Amino acid sequence: MYWLATRNGVVALPRCRPLALLLRPPPRRCTSVAPSPILIGQFRRILCFKEQKVLRGSRKTTKKLSALSNYVDERAVSNILWWKERMQMCRKPSTVQLVKRLDYSNLLGLDVNLKNGSLKEGTLNWEILQFKSKFPHEVLLCRVGDFYEALGIDACVLVEYAGLNPFGGLRSDSIPRAGCPVVNLRQTLDDLTRNGFSVCIVEEVQGPTQARSRKGRFISGHAHPGSPYVFGLVGVDHDLDFPEPMPVVGISRSARGYCINFVLETMKTYSSEDGLTEEALVAKLRTSRYHHLFLHTSLRNNFSDSITGTCRWGEFGEGGLLWGECSGRHFEWFEGNPVSELLSKVKDLYGLDNEVAFRNVTVSSENRPHPLSLGTATQIGAIPTEGIPCLLKVLLPSNCSGLPALYVRDLLLNPPSYDISSTIQATCRLMSSITCSIPEFTCVSPAKLVKLLELREANHIEFCRIKNVLDEILHMHKNPELGKILKLLMDPTWVATGLKIEFETFVNECESASERIGEMISLDGEHDQNLSSFPVVPSDFFEDMESSWKGRIKRIHIEEAFAEVEKAAEALSLAVTEDFMPIVTRIKATTAPLGGPKGEILYAREHEAVWFKGKRFAPAVWAGTPGEEQIKQLKPAIDSKGRKVGEEWFTTMKVEDALTRYHEAGAKAKTKVLELLRELSSDLQAKINILVFASMLLVIAKALFAHVSEGRRRKWVFPALGESSWSETVEPVRGGNRMEIVGLSPYWLDVAEGSAVNNTVDMQSLFLLTGPNGGGKSSLLRSICAAALLGVCGFMVPAQSASIPYFNSIMLHMKSYDSPADGKSSFQVEMAEIRSIVSAATKRSLVLVDEICRGTETAKGTCIAGSIVETLDTIGCLGIISTHLHGVFSLPLNTKNTVHKAMGTIYVDGQPKPTWKLMDGICRESLAFETAKKEGIPETIIERAQGLYRSVYVTEVIGGKIDSKLVEFCSMGFNNFDRSQSQSSSARVQILEGTSSVNSMEVLQKEVESAITLICQKKLIELGNERTSQLTDIQCIPIHVREQPPPSTVGASCVYVIFRPDRKLYVGQTDDLEGRVRKHRSKEGMQKANFLYFIVPGKSLACQLETLLINQLPNQGFHLSNVADGKHRNFGTSDISLEGVTICP
Repeated sequence: MYWLATRNGVVALPRCRPLALLLRPPPRRCTSVAPSPILIGQFRRILCFKEQKVLRGSRKTTKKLSALSNYVDERAVSNILWWKERMQMCRKPSTVQLVKRLDYSNLLGLDVNLKNGSLKEGTLNWEILQFKSKFPHEVLLCRVGDFYEALGIDACVLVEYAGLNPFGGLRSDSIPRAGCPVVNLRQTLDDLTRNGFSVCIVEEVQGPTQARSRKGRFISGHAHPGSPYVFGLVGVDHDLDFPEPMPVVGISRSARGYCINFVLETMKTYSSEDGLTEEALVAKLRTSRYHHLFLHTSLRNNFSDSITGTCRWGEFGEGGLLWGECSGRHFEWFEGNPVSELLSKVKDLYGLDNEVAFRNVTVSSENRPHPLSLGTATQIGAIPTEGIPCLLKVLLPSNCSGLPALYVRDLLLNPPSYDISSTIQATCRLMSSITCSIPEFTCVSPAKLVKLLELREANHIEFCRIKNVLDEILHMHKNPELGKILKLLMDPTWVATGLKIEFETFVNECESASERIGEMISLDGEHDQNLSSFPVVPSDFFEDMESSWKGRIKRIHIEEAFAEVEKAAEALSLAVTEDFMPIVTRIKATTAPLGGPKGEILYAREHEAVWFKGKRFAPAVWAGTPGEEQIKQLKPAIDSKGRKVGEEWFTTMKVEDALTRYHEAGAKAKTKVLELLRELSSDLQAKINILVFASMLLVIAKALFAHVSEGRRRKWVFPALGESSWSETVEPVRGGNRMEIVGLSPYWLDVAEGSAVNNTVDMQSLFLLTGPNGGGKSSLLRSICAAALLGVCGFMVPAQSASIPYFNSIMLHMKSYDSPADGKSSFQVEMAEIRSIVSAATKRSLVLVDEICRGTETAKGTCIAGSIVETLDTIGCLGIISTHLHGVFSLPLNTKNTVHKAMGTIYVDGQPKPTWKLMDGICRESLAFETAKKEGIPETIIERAQGLYRSVYVTEVIGGKIDSKLVEFCSMGFNNFDRSQSQSSSARVQILEGTSSVNSMEVLQKEVESAITLICQKKLIELGNERTSQLTDIQCIPIHVREQPPPSTVGASCVYVIFRPDRKLYVGQTDDLEGRVRKHRSKEGMQKANFLYFIVPGKSLACQLETLLINQLPNQGFHLSNVADGKHRNFGTSDISLEGVTICP
């Protein structure tokens, strides 16, 4: 039996029922009753029986039990059962053996009768149990010396999921124990959180302790799925990979539909979205990696209970898709207010105080399109699906991933309001036209910012990255072109963060925060914190001791600590010189064959000391020679525990005193540095909303710039977006209910490869589409769906021109598969999706259904299809219904707006071939036999099938050939566009160089710009060709450090100049400036190189001007690194002729 403690008593349930059923509330028809005194008494008898059984042991066991009696209460019982269920899921043989030794009488699962199982007050086990009781659902790792240890249940989890071996093997007389070395903590935490566990980490108080006393311990932090452990990060010299935070999800049902609530513990935010369809809800679950799932009891009251009298929700009709999604995952039931109760659950789950407040970041869903359903999202690749072209992969360059890609995916799954969509498109249009260089757009996870600043664990690397974010915002504000983009990005960022900030306030706060960081943090290019260096002390010693705190805080803030360390380092050097150097000099002066004296001054890294290491250096006869006095002062070196290090290591009292002084000075300096870093975290905590807003704005900016660059490369266009008017009583305005797409190509095909067949779609009503197998019906539906979705989101579309209405929902239904887990056939699944589409469709919807009613018998399927067409026609939505059920055209349908369309075919040598072109009419040719033959069906089967077909359907075959509209040859439209390499932007953290070097570089840049303008304009004017009049004004554009070329350079011929660190110039030309800049900066020493470029009309002219500059710039006094290139060019050595060069208007 399972025993579950409730608030009022204990109930017994059959052992075979899972914990999820135990946590479910009672059915609504049941009323609450008072707990049975018999059950309570029975539970007490169980505890009493255990006590009697234990009392038969020794007196020592009795004392152990007395300490245990306080730990088993009602709440602990439910937590113990929670862990017991997880222990039963363990499968490793070693773990199974450990589980057998568990005793579920306490949260640790320790058997007090086994070795090391004592829970007596004051023991380490008792102390660990106190920590465990604060966070009963977390694995507890306790620091013990050089290891992190786990006991009982937690040890079993480490062995099962982290691949660790149990301490002491599998001996049966000891409690389960396991752990990991300190250096492997991060890997162990990753293994546990990857498997869904939360971990509580207990650290030891570092420093000396009194003899025979236990070290103090404290909870240093937690690691949750999506929220890593950050304790101590402030003092390290590396960054931490920070995954996207994983929310706690709560699902409920309301009068409007399904409701989903997301709670982010890291951000202390929550959001709610109501009125969702079941398919849209499942799509959100599929795309969100959540930490914990809670289902509200309202989900159990709306499906099959009234029909079948059963509590198995989702068995028939609505709810089956959601049940299938949730049934394979761990979830818990909850009741009450869906928001407040979920927040309470989150506080319990993370051990938060009730006073902790969560900020509501919900953005109103009114006047926004419905989120994509699961079927629509998977069939266009918004959710990666095997065999489906991924829309995300063509929207962004291959090197643009992480936060920008996540933003674009979320935007596709949750299309924005009309205002935001229009703003995004306006922003992208500006991005496509600017000529100035753009920042690198440093992307920092907002969750990472919040957690590091809240816990005061941000190190100098993170502060440098934060300053980069703020400086890039300020750079955009100061630039006239980028400033317009910055203002436009404010509203999309508000929607993404839930933070509404005035523009001027935002810029001023960014400037203030940047100045505060700049005042405190030591930036690259400041050379006043060099490591100590003395000839007699190994350099590795000072590097290891000082690199952990120097170069982080400006010296002015820790001048006193710096001075003390420098004095201590000098004293150490003096002690080593006086005590060790005479001995080393004496040994070097001694000439002896093999086996003579040896000795040197070395750095003992393990002991953080500088000692003398030697052998056979003591004289056989003491004669008062140089070095003898120092040899007499030597004593064996000892470690921190007072043990002799070895036979060859020696030191002196003076050197040890100097080492102690140096270490103390270094420790004080490091402590001061960490205090200042934590103080800066506290200061910036007050500006956390500004930092979160700024970081998200740059993520959006990078995503949109990357999309524009890729869209220009693919020759996509910006559509005209219809106005938003969703009122059922107001007619659409300005063609709001007409979609026209000219030159539409499948989004997954690159038109530059010439393999795309373009189609023109002019849709003002519902299309009933027919066509052969492989004729392009499914591809057309996917292409239209993707183009409409991209237009509604404000993105570029794969077409030559487009006018797209602002749809309130976009729904695509493709083929359906059966769902054995739900007991549904493929036709049942299809009907469930069609039901959702029909119920959600309005006259402002786009409905696309591929091969309707394919999963049932033809006659009834045809009638169902006809009825669905009538329904959608009455609604007045735009869309396409494709079908092979040609009998639908014989039905007496009552339709007013439905138009017949077909995918064209052509007869070649008497055989029909698809043209993949959309045309008017009906196509009754399926190409079924040709398709079967192409896929390898034996010829005998195909011949027999053709014979059967002719014998039964010969009349329909003849009738099907009468339609002259189908005998039309449509040549494929191939678009040959130049291919340019993928755009890229690096996310490296770089800091601007010192002021003096910047000023010097600016002077050189202006001189080079003047020389380039003079040389090129003069030469072009000399040609006397009127066609070059537009080139007489050469516009040079700089690309500074941590900047990249704008999207307007994609596919354009450019001449560029590199300003190398050695002050030499490099002149080149390219049609892929962004890729060339990235390639040059990837070379050693070129990471901070500046560039200057100008655009010319045509590669031929670019080559000529490149050679001209290589030959002429040295004459102006500039040093070039590629002068020799001017002698190996075909152009530029003679008079330039611009015949054949096309000047872009």
